[in-house]
Amino acid sequence: MALFADSNQPARPRRSRRSTIGRALILFALIVTLVVSLVPSPYVIEQPGPVFDTLGEVEVDDASVPLIEIADAQTYPTGGSLSMLTVSIKGNRENRLNWFQVATAWFDPSKAVVPLESVYPEGVSFKQSQEQSKVDMQNSQQEAIAAALSELDYDFSTILEVVTVADDAPADGALLAGDEIVSVNGETFADVTGLQQAIAANGTEAPATVDVVRDGETLSVDVTPVSSGGSAPRPVVGITIRGIFEFPIDVTIQLENVGGPSAGQMFALGIIDKLTPGELTGGESFAGTGTISGGGAIGPIGGIQQKLYGAVRSGADYFLAPAANCDEVVGHIPEGLEVFSVENLDDSLAAVEAVAGGESTDSLPRCTAE
Repeated sequence: MALFADSNQPARPRRSRRSTIGRALILFALIVTLVVSLVPSPYVIEQPGPVFDTLGEVEVDDASVPLIEIADAQTYPTGGSLSMLTVSIKGNRENRLNWFQVATAWFDPSKAVVPLESVYPEGVSFKQSQEQSKVDMQNSQQEAIAAALSELDYDFSTILEVVTVADDAPADGALLAGDEIVSVNGETFADVTGLQQAIAANGTEAPATVDVVRDGETLSVDVTPVSSGGSAPRPVVGITIRGIFEFPIDVTIQLENVGGPSAGQMFALGIIDKLTPGELTGGESFAGTGTISGGGAIGPIGGIQQKLYGAVRSGADYFLAPAANCDEVVGHIPEGLEVFSVENLDDSLAAVEAVAGGESTDSLPRCTAE
């Protein structure tokens, strides 16, 4: 007997191999997307943070106050802007970024994907990092005041005091909180930067002789530095230092929830502008970054490429970059921003004054490829 298909019944569709592979690929892509979105990565993202004009005002306790306030001295009106820049860090050990967040940041030139370890070293909690960053900011402000007042020929004295000693650090048991550090290997210094440089110069192969005053008595201790680790390792002994300056005038820098030492240069310029007649900027918009020592030396900082973009977004036309960061600046200058390379406060003042005075800036140092 012959069997015939009922012409009124729909034919069953045939599942092709191509459609099966397509569904498998879609499923695989969905799984990959889910994994990328959930699996934590060993990276953090550096991106442009808030910008603060050192000549302007900031919000403190819900009130607008001058970022730099000076008492007991004649101050003068200012114009233009001298902006300090910040970098915002997205992610930490307690809150890891997923791979999708990291991947999207790779395509944004204003952001940088960096190893978590370089920002938050193993064994250092997020809270500890924040505390150190706060101390760095306080020291930066004090050294900026010292640099500015030195430039203006004010006299003052300095004491370098140990604030904390890390557990199991080289200095643990040798140095104590409250110790006043007098010298390292016989070398004296006028600021925290000088002390850090003396420890770095000693290296990690031999002990450094540290002279301190403790409870009114002078004594010497030997401490062998170790490497700090991270992206820019340097010899350290595991202490937090603060500079106690006795300034002849009262300079207060008011800034909440911002840490680190990189605003020193711009703080110093802002103080000088307020203490001298005329507008230092000539009404122009400057931004910049860099640590500063009490003697006026400007040092390198992290995240300079993000700060370049932050400067442009803030409306700045000119940027003061530490000479030691020039290798990171070349090839990464956003359109419309003119960058000057500076090694010390005198260089910074020369650049600002040349622009303000309408003079040629052709002879001023720039960041160039080696």
